[in-house]
Amino acid sequence: MKVSAINEELNSLAYHGRGIIIGKSPDGKKAVTAYFIMGRSVNNRNRVFVAEGDALRTKAFDESKMVDPHLIIYYPVRVLGNKTIVTNGDQTDTVYELMDRQMTFEQALRTREFEDDKPNFTPRISGIIHREGGEMNFALSILKSAEGDDSSCERFTYAYSNPLPGRAKFIHTYRGDGNPLPSFEGEPKTLQLPDMDIDSLTELIWSNLNSDNKVSLFVRYIDIASGETETRIVNKNI
Repeated sequence: MKVSAINEELNSLAYHGRGIIIGKSPDGKKAVTAYFIMGRSVNNRNRVFVAEGDALRTKAFDESKMVDPHLIIYYPVRVLGNKTIVTNGDQTDTVYELMDRQMTFEQALRTREFEDDKPNFTPRISGIIHREGGEMNFALSILKSAEGDDSSCERFTYAYSNPLPGRAKFIHTYRGDGNPLPSFEGEPKTLQLPDMDIDSLTELIWSNLNSDNKVSLFVRYIDIASGETETRIVNKNI
């Protein structure tokens, strides 16, 4: 299995779209997650991340430039007890609400499919971190059109029990630029998580995202035993 450095992987593409990183710190004590958004259009770039308690939402930077909010304004992060949900759309709310009614992560996402942004049909990517008994596990999901055909939805869930310290999985919406944008393919990528504090990791990720296309970044460290969190948010629009 290929294990990539964060800077190497992020520099491999000018346009990842949206990306989720989840893993375990090298000392095994923290769950680590990051979510970033990138944009090519004025509407997509006109956003910032805003914290709301332990949740995160997107907001228009300049309300006068907002064209269509339905796919770009949402809660990327919500917390349900000992579970942290991270997604690239309003399926965050779907997962939160249905898991609160005892459905599983995978069952909740079966009620959703890719975005209705023809001709791209942007995949919905989602992640969940679960802490219990001093341990963590996590899962990642992608819902995508079949070969760009919106009549068929392909659903993939990847579950990681007792993840290795110093490793993370990375999934993103696109495998490159294009028109239409080509959807991510294959399993989530494996990244090496460096032994560094949250500020250093935030800077590492932000500085290696394409400077023209990056919009916002969220990073959170979660103490696996106590649930205590540290969070950082970076917005290009300030």
